Amino acid sequence: MSKKIDTLIEDIYKTIDEGLDKRKVNTAFLDTFKKNMMASIDKFLFEKREDLTTLRLSQIGRPDRQLWYDIKSDVKPKKIDAKTRLKFLYGEILESLLVLLSEASGHDVSEIQKMEEVDGVKGHKDCRIDGTLVDIKSASSYSFKKFKDGSLATNDPFGYISQISAYAESAGDDHASFFAVDKSTGELALMPVESIHMINATDRVKHLKGVLKSSSVPPKCYPDEPDGKSGNRKLAIGCVFCGYREHCWSDANGGKGLRKFKYSTGIRYLTQVHKTPDVQEV
Repeated sequence: MSKKIDTLIEDIYKTIDEGLDKRKVNTAFLDTFKKNMMASIDKFLFEKREDLTTLRLSQIGRPDRQLWYDIKSDVKPKKIDAKTRLKFLYGEILESLLVLLSEASGHDVSEIQKMEEVDGVKGHKDCRIDGTLVDIKSASSYSFKKFKDGSLATNDPFGYISQISAYAESAGDDHASFFAVDKSTGELALMPVESIHMINATDRVKHLKGVLKSSSVPPKCYPDEPDGKSGNRKLAIGCVFCGYREHCWSDANGGKGLRKFKYSTGIRYLTQVHKTPDVQEV
């Protein structure tokens, strides 16, 4: 009897707790995992970051302005530092590990990295698990909560819903799931995505094609927001992780650019400073 995706997480936990008898299990999934690991390490060590030149389905959730800078502008994004690149690498490894654990726990995994296409724009989905379209994500504990409680459907700063909507539309699916792992705790979550949560990917792609044909820079992706009751204003979370933030907000603080302050929770980027924070400015 084939398994259902509803039991995926409990089956994986059970497999990890109890282990498998190698004599009784087809271990072909181990070879796939090894190949994925070698590909990830090879890309990490030997490939240089390439500039984006064409639109991909994985990008359609990005804000218009950021995507315009990626593909149209001569402005280069802030270089990704070594620590962040390492974080991306082990995130990619964790995502491959979830594929392996899904197969090891007896679930059917198919269409791994199958290409999909919407209005001429292509991309590769992660896989299907037990017939359900699945997008696999590794996340910080903060971001993981959105997968666990389902709030990503209404609070999605990184455009994940748009991405999975495109794969679903191309494949003719009216539902899908995110399969997420907390990079800090190892906790797993499965978040169903129904058609009511999805965007019209074709409309989004057509809109972006129009944006990318224009020589005009689109408006800022996000407005700045109040920094507590200080009267200061800071970057929205979507801007904090953008490589173009310095260029995009060069008009902040009366044209002096962003001011950066080191809090215990990390760097805070202020666009207006009415009261200087009592922490180190960097």
